[in-house]
Amino acid sequence: MKKREGVLAHHSEKLVIAFGLLSTAQGSCIDVVKNLRVCDDCPVVLKLISKIYNRKIIVRDRNRFHHFVSGSCSCKDYW
Repeated sequence: MKKREGVLAHHSEKLVIAFGLLSTAQGSCIDVVKNLRVCDDCPVVLKLISKIYNRKIIVRDRNRFHHFVSGSCSCKDYW
């Protein structure tokens, strides 16, 4: 079971964001709901994506909501 949890815990939100960028209109908001904790390096990538693609990205992990807009997170990097 430990191996399966490890696979599920890493970077699934990055795949969802990539799919959202390809399948939604330019400038629209991308919402991600995740029932596991977000890994440590994903917020850095999500801030960059929100700035480069000029998108609002909302990520809900197990504990809270995070709003990524123009390269910053609403939680002020409290992960």
